[in-house]
Amino acid sequence: MELSKKPVFLTKAEREQLALQCRREETQEQKHRQYQLVSNPSHSRFSSNDSRRGTVLESSERRNRKRDREEEARASRWENELEAIKEQYLGSNKPKKRVIKPSKQYRFSFDWEGTEDTSRDMNPLYQNPHEAHLLFGRGLRAGIDSREQKKLAAKQERELRNTEDQDVAEAVYDAFDMKVDRHWSYKKLEEMNDRDWRIFQEDFNISYKGSRIPRPIRNWVESKLSAELLKAVEMAGYKKPSPIQMAAIPLGLQHRDVIGIAETGTVSEENEAEGPYAVVLAPTRELALQIEKETVKFAHYLKVVSIVGGQSIEEQGFKIAQGCEVLIATPGRLNDCLERRYVVLNQCNYVVLDEADRMIDMGFEDQVAGVLNAMPSSNLKPKNEDEELDDKKNYRTTYMFSATMPPAVERLARTYLRNPVVVTIGTAGKTTDLITQNVVMIRKESDKFERLKRLLDEVFHDHKTAIVFVNEQKSTDYLVKRLVKNEYHRVTSLYGSLPQPQRELRLEGFKTKRYNVLVATDVMGRGIDVPDVAHVINYEMPTKIETYTHRIGRTGRAGKTGVATTFLTMHDTNVFYDLKQMLIKSNSHVPPELARHEASKFKPGTIPDKTLRK
Repeated sequence: MELSKKPVFLTKAEREQLALQCRREETQEQKHRQYQLVSNPSHSRFSSNDSRRGTVLESSERRNRKRDREEEARASRWENELEAIKEQYLGSNKPKKRVIKPSKQYRFSFDWEGTEDTSRDMNPLYQNPHEAHLLFGRGLRAGIDSREQKKLAAKQERELRNTEDQDVAEAVYDAFDMKVDRHWSYKKLEEMNDRDWRIFQEDFNISYKGSRIPRPIRNWVESKLSAELLKAVEMAGYKKPSPIQMAAIPLGLQHRDVIGIAETGTVSEENEAEGPYAVVLAPTRELALQIEKETVKFAHYLKVVSIVGGQSIEEQGFKIAQGCEVLIATPGRLNDCLERRYVVLNQCNYVVLDEADRMIDMGFEDQVAGVLNAMPSSNLKPKNEDEELDDKKNYRTTYMFSATMPPAVERLARTYLRNPVVVTIGTAGKTTDLITQNVVMIRKESDKFERLKRLLDEVFHDHKTAIVFVNEQKSTDYLVKRLVKNEYHRVTSLYGSLPQPQRELRLEGFKTKRYNVLVATDVMGRGIDVPDVAHVINYEMPTKIETYTHRIGRTGRAGKTGVATTFLTMHDTNVFYDLKQMLIKSNSHVPPELARHEASKFKPGTIPDKTLRK
């Protein structure tokens, strides 16, 4: 028994034979069970096995269907990618949209004649050319602007006309046919041709946007104003019109609405209760009073009344009740007078919105809209530009002057102006080239005052005037106290909450040079004209570049040069980009600290792509 229990070791061949035999037995047993299941379907084991088999088949079918869907999606994705590649390199097979060609009336012609070229060669080699003595001025010198040569010939021709040799002068005149080729400034109005008008607009940087635009005026005599107005203009000392006046006056005489963007009958007892004929709105009290002062120069036969805040509204209402033709006001005060029934605008046919963007910035949009809504809508021109106007009807004419066109100003223009002509003088938002812009980077806030003292020493020494701009009222009081403490006694301040009599007194003192330094907030930043301001100092940089533009525009006026100095700190990074762009456009020096700073490279609110920057 013990010997039989010992393990028996089989060879490899014996193990393989034994495994094959076991496999044959399992196979036969499996076939026998299947035969029994088929021959006896009511057997319980068959039903259970069949259910399991059905479950296996169903899961297999689901897997097959899932696999088929994946293959279809993969094939569809491949077809889409193939179509995208074909479209990229071979073009799309989709039918092209029908493009409506513009009519010939609005089609731009790229063909131009050589006579239309009004540019000048600014190469210094041609600024002082050798003067060749041509026989009686015949012919033209090669390489030199022919227009300049003809202007010089015209000057010589006028000199010859004053000599006794009239025959020679007439011969030169006929040889050059100067009636056609003279500069526009030497021609009469009836001699001006299209090319002359184009050169005229280029000389004064005047551009239009609109239709049926009349020619600008070249001088007051050609303006077709009444003799009384022309005499008032002469008495006021205005020798020639400004570019915006050249363009806007002819439009106003045609009762056209105007949007001006620049580098900044009597009332009887029967109808005096119907209100003024004209209303002028200005954003600040100082600007309104300045407009009144200038208007009175021309309105010898008209009554002009101004109403602004800071004065008794009852007294102003009494003045309006006496009747006036021209009413000058700030939006808030005029809106208050309308609500109290001190004034009505039933016969107002002329509206001027001066510094419209500034009024919107100060939050007067609702007040301006309220004033315009108080005027009768029956005198508005039709929206259809081609519709004929009734000659017997007095249509409302609206002038809107603004340095920029923010969305709120455009909204007002669309609502209350009818097919306005946009007149642009220079480039919108650009400063004049007469202003030298200096930007000083300040590391510490405490260093500002020492820099300011150095600049003011020059102002006091040369007996000039300067405006120092700050952002808040408390900064004006702080600076004035420190400057007076440092023996700068001819200094005064101006800000919005100052009582109106004091504001007028201080501003008048600055204009008459009783004070030569004015520390002010942005109440002085727009429209107010103070002659001979030599220096503007931004002690605190404003938060908007538009405000900066208007501030420095207080100098360099009326053809005179000026200097603008701005103190810049790291707290002003939100305007670094716009300031840098403005300095570049005006060919001014950009400090290296500003040029290298990251905030000056990208416009605020934009997030640069780091991968592109690398």
